[in-house]
Amino acid sequence: MDYFSSEFTLGILGGGQLGKMLLYETRKWDIRTHVLDPSAEAPAKIACNHFVQGDLTDYETVYNFGKKVDVLTIEIENVNIRALEQLEKEGIKVYPGAATLHKIQNKGVQKQFYENHKLPTADFKLFENKSALTEALDQGLLKFPFVWKSCTGGYDGRGVSIVRQRADLTLLPEDSCIAERLIPFKNELAVIVARNAKGEIKTYPVVEMEFHPTANQVEYVICPARIDKSVADKARALAEKVSHVFEHVGLLAVEMFQTATDEILINEVAPRPHNSGHYSIEASYTNQFEQHLRAILNLPLGATESKTNGIMVNLVGEEGHTGAVYYENMGVILQLPGVTPHIYGKKETRPFRKMGHVTITHEDIGAARKLAEQVKTTIKVVHKNQHS
Repeated sequence: MDYFSSEFTLGILGGGQLGKMLLYETRKWDIRTHVLDPSAEAPAKIACNHFVQGDLTDYETVYNFGKKVDVLTIEIENVNIRALEQLEKEGIKVYPGAATLHKIQNKGVQKQFYENHKLPTADFKLFENKSALTEALDQGLLKFPFVWKSCTGGYDGRGVSIVRQRADLTLLPEDSCIAERLIPFKNELAVIVARNAKGEIKTYPVVEMEFHPTANQVEYVICPARIDKSVADKARALAEKVSHVFEHVGLLAVEMFQTATDEILINEVAPRPHNSGHYSIEASYTNQFEQHLRAILNLPLGATESKTNGIMVNLVGEEGHTGAVYYENMGVILQLPGVTPHIYGKKETRPFRKMGHVTITHEDIGAARKLAEQVKTTIKVVHKNQHS
């Protein structure tokens, strides 16, 4: 099929920052795009050929949107899977497919999938609701501390809590959930795997993720991870194995723990471009968004090697700031070498909301990490009233 400067139409479910960054690449290649998102101010709205405002979880909305495109992809997992199944039956190409999304969308189903395929992951128990979890504690079937995860709806640090004592349960919802063994890990790692419909697979270098201590959000992504080659090889091999088992098409971000004994355990996956791959826009030969396009259009996959070291700093709303956004000290960080900001286009800030990211590239990873720290402590995402 002729994808470029033609009538071919790519549909994207979700118009957030990932959709916006994917559109950098569709614009580069002159691929026509339709985007569906519930927000009238979705960041991707300004760059697509046709924007539809609508509910991503509504069957009719997703089905009717999908009927008007040739290939349908996602930038968020929480979409109506029944509609995708029907579109696939009617010949629309959907990547990642409905079967893949079904295994990933619910974290309980995802964990059971790893267990069924003998893929290494932290020990866990599934509960229908908080009451069932509390009963298990009362009966001595579950012990503190553990990690509580909501089976559905979690993102950007939401839906995950460390439970160290009974009092920690009070703020948790009654939703179906997982209680997972708290892993004493050395590092949180991630590998992005690209797979096209022909089954060609490529992995990106292992990245290391540093998290905010209370918000459970990634603050820094460091590429390459500062780990031994043997550990990196093990992580990439496991990520490739996970990709084979899911039989996904597109990108699969595999988040992992490196334990104290250098065992690699799968934490969770995301079947789309991912925060852990944003560094690739500046630092890789083929950035993750172009690679996702190559994969879902069944084109040859691009080189995944890095041109240089890259560190990504997430820009999130400052605590205590809600309202029209202002990026404080942007001019200061632009004076630093190898610094590239990406602003997502969200007009309203709130505490810990992802508002953008900054990539730092440098031939020395230690120097890059110091620059990243300087960026993090300099730029602030606040509300405009402070500067009026």
